[in-house]
Amino acid sequence: MIALNSPLKPDLNKLQKLLEKVSDSGWYTNFGPLHQELTLKLEDYLGVQNLLLTNNGTSALQVAAKAIGSQSFLITPFSFVATASAFKWQRDEVAFADIDPNSLNLSSLAVDNAYREGCTADTVVATHVYGNPCDVYSMDKLAKKHGFRLLYDAAHAFGINLNSKSVLEYGDASTLSFHATKIFHTVEGGAIVFKDNDIFEKAKEMINFGIKTGVGVVGVGINAKLNEYQAAVGLVNLEGIDDILSHRSELFYSYRKGLEDCVKLPDWHPQANVNGAYMPILLESEEQLKKISNLLCENNIESRHYFSPSLNNVFVDSHDYGSVNSVSASKRVLCLPLHANLSLDEVKKVVKIVREGL
Repeated sequence: MIALNSPLKPDLNKLQKLLEKVSDSGWYTNFGPLHQELTLKLEDYLGVQNLLLTNNGTSALQVAAKAIGSQSFLITPFSFVATASAFKWQRDEVAFADIDPNSLNLSSLAVDNAYREGCTADTVVATHVYGNPCDVYSMDKLAKKHGFRLLYDAAHAFGINLNSKSVLEYGDASTLSFHATKIFHTVEGGAIVFKDNDIFEKAKEMINFGIKTGVGVVGVGINAKLNEYQAAVGLVNLEGIDDILSHRSELFYSYRKGLEDCVKLPDWHPQANVNGAYMPILLESEEQLKKISNLLCENNIESRHYFSPSLNNVFVDSHDYGSVNSVSASKRVLCLPLHANLSLDEVKKVVKIVREGL
């Protein structure tokens, strides 16, 4: 079988040594030494400051929003369900604006129109879909024009740079997911990168029950810390991340070259690198998608209809400023196998079958 995804497996010998250190020290969580080491190494690798590790990507979204003072959100409907459910769970106000049909990212034009139509959301949540950066420059201008905060869901954007600057540096905050299915993982986990150091310090208290070290409880908080076992997995996986990103990017480009003349491919930001997080293709119709998906399955190849359905059709009690493009894309998008253990020959096989099916 050619699997859709194959999680990165940490070197068990290296992991064992780190876990023995944890056991010897008895420091299993609460900002332990491995937590601190991983924080510093990730900041250095990603080229960012004010990085806060969390226990998962959903907590990262919730804590980031609370820290920057958000209570209502205008969100892209073409994303993983957690992008919206993280806030719906808290009974926050959520609304949707449409995506650009070419990049599949939140449309700056749709955001502008939403505020012209009376949107009062204090924060826009935009996903770098499949790791493809949003139009951050237009979003910055709109944030100043309409007075909203910017929170980027960068769950797919590990290692992505825009004009040689980390995409995580844009907006008021960006969140990452370190779930096992991601390029880099800590089994479960996540992170937030804050623009403002004072907000970063506030968020650090928030993820520890609202406790300020040496002072005590200073506000309402939650438990969203990354533990030492998770940090150990992250430290081991980070060691080989350059080779993994390089290989996944090579596979991504091979797919694109093999399919660019027969399917629609999302337009990648021209000033950004790629990380090979996902390999999405857009078919002409739902019928064609089913045909290709079934053909791949018959050849023992996994694929996924990802993202579907459009979130405005999931959370129907939320206001929708128009999501025609998102609904259309969600019915026609298919993600092909892409992971560190995939070979170029396997990519060629998938491409051949897709082309034959079309």
